[in-house]
Amino acid sequence: MRETFRRIGAIMWYVLFSVICSVTVSVILKMGKRKGFKHLHLIVWNYPVAAAATFFLLSPEFPDIPVRDLPWGLYSALAVLLPVIFICIAYAIEFSGIVKTEVAQRLSLFIPLMAAFFIFHEDIGSGKLIGIAVGLLAIVCSIGWNKQRDNTSSSGKWLFPALVFVGMGIIDILFKKVALYQETSYAFSMFVIFILAMFVATGMLLYKVWRYKEVIKKGTMVWGIALGLFNFGNILFYMKAHRALPESPSVVFTGMNIGVIVVGALVGLAFFKENLTLLNKVGLALALVAVLIIAYL
Repeated sequence: MRETFRRIGAIMWYVLFSVICSVTVSVILKMGKRKGFKHLHLIVWNYPVAAAATFFLLSPEFPDIPVRDLPWGLYSALAVLLPVIFICIAYAIEFSGIVKTEVAQRLSLFIPLMAAFFIFHEDIGSGKLIGIAVGLLAIVCSIGWNKQRDNTSSSGKWLFPALVFVGMGIIDILFKKVALYQETSYAFSMFVIFILAMFVATGMLLYKVWRYKEVIKKGTMVWGIALGLFNFGNILFYMKAHRALPESPSVVFTGMNIGVIVVGALVGLAFFKENLTLLNKVGLALALVAVLIIAYL
């Protein structure tokens, strides 16, 4: 019994560290913007940090198959989507706040579920369908709508969280396809994807510097590396939690998603004084209910 409690305690620590890292990424993006750093300038550093951390901490095994046989289509799609959606996350935090952005990210899990049911015709059960419906309603309530259509920041309040919701869902589908590819280890695939994403993000930055004469401010590298470390920490501790409790993934899944929504809400409200309407609060509550329904029904 004591061993069981010790094991559960260790798993909850992994989940807690993953939650803290996830919310800290949002905090760094928000604080970095306040200090005058451009989103892309910070995000570029995420990928060399993630690639280096994957190489040294996860020790990816290089496959014996020819390079041309690797799933380059999946790798390339993720290499483009990861930095693009990361930028959308940064703008969603800027325009809509940490609370609404975290809800949009966490409920993006409904995209692969909907794809499984509507596109691949898999039987996912009535409980999951109810969870999807509640989750979509939570998104509608939590994003926040504004009647001032001519105001760019007002449109950004719903546009960027919506892009995060859809984009993160597609990324989740692609990563699941990568996991199903048996010829290489998942760590190796992650390493390749991070390297490719680094080139894509760097290319985007160089274009901005050349075309718009953007100046990279002092301190960008330090903040960017911190962003990359916490983002990778989120992935690392989440993987460790799943490995420590492989027979009950729903426990880890629920703890992670509810933890991020709750902690993100507390940080957004307490430290950044983000405003939530009654409709937004209903959406937040529905998001928690939706996660529980998906995990246990």
